[in-house]
Amino acid sequence: MICLINRTLSKVCHFTKGNRLELIPISSSLTRRCCTNFDKTLHESEDSPVKSERETAEQQIRYLKRELQRLKAANASLDQMAAVRADIDKVQEKLDSLPSAVDKADKGVLLKPAKGTRDYGPEQMAVRQKVLDDIIKVFKRYGAVTIDTPIFELKEVLTGKYGEDSKLIYDLADQGGEILSLRYDLTVPFARYLAMNKISNIKRYHIGKVYRRDNPAMTRGRYREFLQCDFDIAGQYDPMLAEMECVSIAYEVLTALSLGDFRIKINHRALLNGLFEACQIDSSKFRSICSAIDKLDKEPWETVRKEMTEEKGLADNEADEIGRYIQRNGRIELVDELLNDTFLLKSQAAKTGLEDIKLFLHYCSISGIDDKVSFDLSLARGLDYYTGLIYEVVLESRRKDESVGSVAAGGRYDSLVGMFDAKKRNVPCVGISLGVERLFSVIEAKNAKEKTRVRVVDTQVYVASAQKNLVEERMKICRELRTNQINAEQPLKKNPKLLQQLQYCEDQLVPYAVIVGEGELERGVVKIRNISTREECEVPRSDLVSELKKKLQIL
Repeated sequence: MICLINRTLSKVCHFTKGNRLELIPISSSLTRRCCTNFDKTLHESEDSPVKSERETAEQQIRYLKRELQRLKAANASLDQMAAVRADIDKVQEKLDSLPSAVDKADKGVLLKPAKGTRDYGPEQMAVRQKVLDDIIKVFKRYGAVTIDTPIFELKEVLTGKYGEDSKLIYDLADQGGEILSLRYDLTVPFARYLAMNKISNIKRYHIGKVYRRDNPAMTRGRYREFLQCDFDIAGQYDPMLAEMECVSIAYEVLTALSLGDFRIKINHRALLNGLFEACQIDSSKFRSICSAIDKLDKEPWETVRKEMTEEKGLADNEADEIGRYIQRNGRIELVDELLNDTFLLKSQAAKTGLEDIKLFLHYCSISGIDDKVSFDLSLARGLDYYTGLIYEVVLESRRKDESVGSVAAGGRYDSLVGMFDAKKRNVPCVGISLGVERLFSVIEAKNAKEKTRVRVVDTQVYVASAQKNLVEERMKICRELRTNQINAEQPLKKNPKLLQQLQYCEDQLVPYAVIVGEGELERGVVKIRNISTREECEVPRSDLVSELKKKLQIL
């Protein structure tokens, strides 16, 4: 086997002893064995061309991908395939950091955003701002105030709060002072803020960037730097009322954005705990098994079961017992059925969770959002800090390749604040986080498909001139309009051409133009042009503001 791989490597890669391991620190034992053995056969000579680092990395990626396909065909273990995938990610990350041949030849800087990030032009920012404005309106309707926290935290603040996802935290380089990390979400900094300021009651929203060292899928709105919009309620309140507000906010936001059908999946941490108790599964396996369960929305049960038994150490009968429940979803009828399940109700925690879910679904019915809510026992969010009801919002898509995954998620986390308090005093909290980048990617795709024109300027009136030497009159009109809260703009040339001015209005979707001409000024009038219909009318110069306000109100 090793000899075969050596021959394959020798055909596709030209490594030197100096650049092979320096280029990629290989982790998988299979690839490491291959390359170590390959060192014995490699030698440098003038007849053997030495590839650049970029070419070497590209060739190594091709080889590793073929090796991954071979492992899949041979039904290799998940561990073996995961190791090769990890190597591919390492090589790809190195490749992304290398300049292209053209850049290297020109000795210039590689002009591209970092992996997992993107730039936003005026059109994208206009859409993005509209989304944020719609979300903030909903937050404020529910009486929320806003706060802000630093984008980096002490590393110890973030450590131990995210379970298996902790490996995705970006650590900043140690520069001899505090050990810092970029924030992974907005929830943990919020809990730190509450504990530090001894706040026990607040309803707040927070919009800010967070950072995750994830494998990006940018066409589906998955980035390493992205914006989150969080709404949280801290304080002691009656059961399920605060949860109801959080889910109602998600419902209103998704409805306002008109992104098509969506589903709000709910579950309860106590129910998951109770299921483990009823199945007599060691509580130490809870986190790792929940991580596997949470993949059921992407993987078939057979794959998840294999992970539970082969990787997580669950017995076959235990996996099958859990499988009877976690593959189910429904509405209040399913809750009633489970409340009569004698096996499950051996656990008081399961009963508590089911009763909470039943009350929550009752409130959903009263609020008129129950048509979108589904009780899903496979929802097992991987974060460690949830303690009660959990929920996730997904857009329904007919095609699997169009899915962007979760666009909002949250739940109750009553113990998080206590982790930061010296006396371990807890503040009950519940919240929801909206994934703006994923929502934005859906809107972008929708606009492109429907060829929707996006208005990028807020100019309501463009002050144009039909002849030369009218710049001062344009300036006076602009000032008058702006003083009266009308967004006005003028060309930044003394003697612009009228057709170019009107073309700008059409391109930027400016609704009205005021056209100043010598003859009109002598008669004490100006023209108002409707850009979309191209209709014009003359109005007295003294009535310009009032006439424009009338017209703008009907837009």
